[in-house]
Amino acid sequence: MLPAHARLTRRPEFASTIRRGRRAGRSRLVVHLDLTRPGGVPEHASPRAGFVVSKAVGNAVVRHRVSRRLRHLVADRLTALPAGAALVVRALPPAGDASSAELAADLDSALRAAQRPRRPRPAAADGPR
Repeated sequence: MLPAHARLTRRPEFASTIRRGRRAGRSRLVVHLDLTRPGGVPEHASPRAGFVVSKAVGNAVVRHRVSRRLRHLVADRLTALPAGAALVVRALPPAGDASSAELAADLDSALRAAQRPRRPRPAAADGPR
């Protein structure tokens, strides 16, 4: 289970992570990973995570099941993230029918992709249009 100090709880924290973080999507979930430390976050702060599971995933029972599975999976992986990192995991509708193993595979793959360094974009040949 995620301890209270490791959870994102406020709307501005979610919004900042989604806006500034690196996004990586898979078939059952999307992760937003912000490795930058906003003002006021100490360098030694532990990584924090939050979850978004909308009604599109299923009824309340299904949504809570998906949330519990994701919390359990993220708790095991949170220590591998750098100090001060913020992670938002958004469940997509197929997550409602997914097993824990399928969610784990998608989460691992998305976290690897979000941590991969960005490749520079090639410059446009003839300038802006």
